[in-house]
Formats: sequence, C-alpha cells, structure tokens
Amino acid sequence: MLPKNGMVKLRVFDILGNEVTVLVDGFKQAGTHIVTFDASQYATGIYFYTLEAGSFRQTKKMLLVK
Repeated sequence: MLPKNGMVKLRVFDILGNEVTVLVDGFKQAGTHIVTFDASQYATGIYFYTLEAGSFRQTKKMLLVK
C-alpha cells in the first residue's frame, strides 16, 4: 500500500547483485498496486527485490522455483 502519491522504483537483482530487471520506474498514485514479474527467462534461484518510494527503501529476498 502506497500511502501517498510519488515516484516509485521496483528492481530485481540476482544473487551477485546484478540488476536483472526494473518492474516499476515512475510516478504512482497512492493506494494498492499489483506488479507482475514474468520470470520465465530467469534461472531457478534466489533473487532480491528493492522497492523505493520517496524516502522509503526496502529490500527483500525471493526464491524462484520452476
């Protein structure tokens, strides 16, 4: 849930820290948003995603299993 309007960036990184894709990079209205990540071209493994919105920044881990 985005508490207020603003610039948002959502990026995905591989285990080595290389950016593999940018899912969102632009202005978003406040509220809930859904982003689809088509990972069909990526290998099974651990990836990280970073969400930046204003001064907020959070990185979390995800496991891609095919």
